Amino acid sequence: MGDYIIEMNHIRKEFPGVVANDDITLQLKKGEIHALLGENGAGKSTLMSVLFGLYRPEKGEIRKDGEVVNIQNPNDANDLGIGMVHQHFKLVEVFTVLENIILGAEPTKYGFLTTKETREKVLELSKKFNLMVDVDAKIEDISVGMQQRVEILKMLYRENEILIFDEPTAVLTPQEIDELMKIMKNLIKEGKSILFISHKLNEIMEVSDRVTVLRKGKYIGTVDVDKTSIDQLSEMMVGRKIDSIKKNPAKKTDEVILEVNNLIVPSKLHKNNAVNNVSFQTRAGEILCVAGIEGNGQSELVYGITGLEKISSGSIILNGKDITKMSIRDRNLTGMSHIPEDRHKYGLVLDFNLGQNLALKKYFQEGFQHNGFIDFGKIKEHSEILIDLYDIRSGKRSATIARSMSGGNQQKAIIAREIDCGAKLLVAVQPTRGLDVGAIENIHKTLIKQRDQGKAVLLVSLELDEVMDISDRILVMYNGKIVAELDPKKTTPQEIGLYMVGAKVQDRFKTVGGEA
Repeated sequence: MGDYIIEMNHIRKEFPGVVANDDITLQLKKGEIHALLGENGAGKSTLMSVLFGLYRPEKGEIRKDGEVVNIQNPNDANDLGIGMVHQHFKLVEVFTVLENIILGAEPTKYGFLTTKETREKVLELSKKFNLMVDVDAKIEDISVGMQQRVEILKMLYRENEILIFDEPTAVLTPQEIDELMKIMKNLIKEGKSILFISHKLNEIMEVSDRVTVLRKGKYIGTVDVDKTSIDQLSEMMVGRKIDSIKKNPAKKTDEVILEVNNLIVPSKLHKNNAVNNVSFQTRAGEILCVAGIEGNGQSELVYGITGLEKISSGSIILNGKDITKMSIRDRNLTGMSHIPEDRHKYGLVLDFNLGQNLALKKYFQEGFQHNGFIDFGKIKEHSEILIDLYDIRSGKRSATIARSMSGGNQQKAIIAREIDCGAKLLVAVQPTRGLDVGAIENIHKTLIKQRDQGKAVLLVSLELDEVMDISDRILVMYNGKIVAELDPKKTTPQEIGLYMVGAKVQDRFKTVGGEA
């Protein structure tokens, strides 16, 4: 008993139509990083939400230092020294970093807020754990990586000793991931204990001491990292061997699907342009990847192409038509599908059900409406086919509210809807973010299948492994410009990295913009 700081014994958590946790036992040793591994919808986040007091289990008990504890809400969890960084951060965007850190635990004197000592404490913590942030910056103005640091500082400010990280690397760049791994190791040296939810097996192998694997809500086993392998873990997770992606060479074609000419997109954060005079073409039958460190204009490039942001100048030609001034719907009808990077903001209507979300691009078309009235029977029939085809796991199938689904299954829903449109151009931004190895394998195969069917795929990815594995051509963006065009068969991740940080620029791109 004395070995474990936290024990979750025989936990059962049910939602309408689904048992999310079915008799799961998890034991965390003091001073260890314990990884929780499983496919999307396996019950990992639910189990951690039970520990943090967001859900009450139907059965089971939780022990802290051998004593049974009753955690009814997150305040109880915090009182027991348990903190959690959620997959989708719980920050108030218009508040400053400092205001977010102290929110809910505000220091007062004679009824008035006092922040001087708090500011000093936060600055001391940020220096001690190498979590340097601008405490006066507003959350809406800082990067995703910085926002995660704020979430970690929130836990440290509350002096939590058990830290839960739910998919902490899903939204980070490779450099930020390396930094987070160091931070986690430093936290352990300071006597903390960490529960680490992740899909990324290489990260688990790098920082974890032990791994507990869940599959479809059930406990599969707990293993020591130094006595297992990536292949063994992936097989435990999905119940089968994962195949490496086999990709036939692209069938070269001269048919240009997307043409971007001298595109300029202004920045919301500073006076410089986020996208500065960028030109390129995407052809039928190829996967063209735009690689780069987050914040170098890739997001704004996609926003400009898809119509989510207004451009300052330039033109966008899709299937031979100028779509520069078209609405988003008209761009879609001209032959564009879009898997957005922010699935909650741009990908789903979270309070609609799954069936309605799967029909967002079709509900106004003949067959889904009659005389202006939506045919909900047809929408359900259509969505049930996609649910089976793309293995979207949800308790009430098409009737499931999108907000209640796991992040990975939300992503599957978006991909199903966008590919179902049959568009000639698929713009896919971080399509495998937050997904497990089985789902990643399926999405990569799906993207390659789209390419082989003569579609054009414009892929934006921060994952260098993904860039190297499935791209036919790579464009690297740095500081709003294209700085290189590379052949994945003739380059290395190290060379791509040099272009990504601006250490190298190909001669043809040394003039402003350049053309790919």
